[in-house]
Amino acid sequence: MKKLILPAALAMVLALVAVSAWAQGQMGPGGQMGRGPMSPDQRLQMLTQQLNLTADQQAQIKPLLESESQQMQTLRQDSSLSPQDRMSKMQQIRQSTNDHIKPILNSDQQQKFQEMTSHQGRGGPHGAPPPGPPPQ
Repeated sequence: MKKLILPAALAMVLALVAVSAWAQGQMGPGGQMGRGPMSPDQRLQMLTQQLNLTADQQAQIKPLLESESQQMQTLRQDSSLSPQDRMSKMQQIRQSTNDHIKPILNSDQQQKFQEMTSHQGRGGPHGAPPPGPPPQ
């Protein structure tokens, strides 16, 4: 009996560690499960890292992202829309935000931003390609 206690305890500890690591991998930014929407600050941070935004660019883009977030939240709460209409309006809001962001960027940033937004809905958060090498 005593010979079984140590391996059983070790197996339980390993199982708990594995479950904990899996759960942390499933947590999104801000402690949200899965792939929920990113906050404006999280999106700004992602754009800053990927596009190397200046402080001035960040200051101009942040209100655009905050406005988009508010519009999206209002849209999510509107139960009178069909899912197709809601999705269409969300795409229009996102496109409008992107159209306002582009002139703030320099030409290199615009090109990279265009590549990022062309992946929208097919990759990582809010159009960013997933990190790491592309799947083969």
